[in-house]
Amino acid sequence: MHFVGHPLPLAGIFFGVLMVLFWLLVLVALVLLIRYLWLATPRLTEGNSARALLEERYVRGEIGKEEFDQKRRDLR
Repeated sequence: MHFVGHPLPLAGIFFGVLMVLFWLLVLVALVLLIRYLWLATPRLTEGNSARALLEERYVRGEIGKEEFDQKRRDLR
């Protein structure tokens, strides 16, 4: 192909690079969105185990000592 006389001989390359940058931006945004949603979802971990939740409820006064002791025995 001969580009002599073409007003923008590098237009194809320029727009090709822009298209690649656009899709990279879309991909990065998608990865960040998935990562945000994954980290925002509460999960049961060591710090959030049933025993830890039971202790938190007891400390906040949501349950009494008898109920706390019974539920703690049930968890063993």
